[in-house]
Amino acid sequence: MTKATSSAPSQRMLRVGEQVRAAITQVLQRGEVRDDLLETTVVSVSEVRMSPDLKIATAYVTPLGLPDHKAVIDALNRNAKFIRGRLSGQLRQMKYMPEVRFRDDTSFDNYQKIDQLLRSPEVSRDLDTPSSEDEE
Repeated sequence: MTKATSSAPSQRMLRVGEQVRAAITQVLQRGEVRDDLLETTVVSVSEVRMSPDLKIATAYVTPLGLPDHKAVIDALNRNAKFIRGRLSGQLRQMKYMPEVRFRDDTSFDNYQKIDQLLRSPEVSRDLDTPSSEDEE
């Protein structure tokens, strides 16, 4: 019998991802990274996705209050090895310390676009019109 493969993350990947997310958040909150931009920017770590072998952690982050996220993402990736080293104290149970990659979390932008669409006059008009079933 062969094991069914799925693209969905395993429970272990989700659990370890959450532990890595919490550890990265603590490192950033304590201001351990010596980078002028990162020291003056509040960064929200919304999710960490782990590779199936748990050796790569992709952290999705949102710099708060900045219109351009690229500079902060670049600064985080420049300091990724240092951050990885700072995680080891909080992730002692892991056999391998994962390589950390930072990506811009665009999910908030998507939510905002959907919200704007739902509030648009065209959609509101369609939602306010009674359906033919209501008229009977």
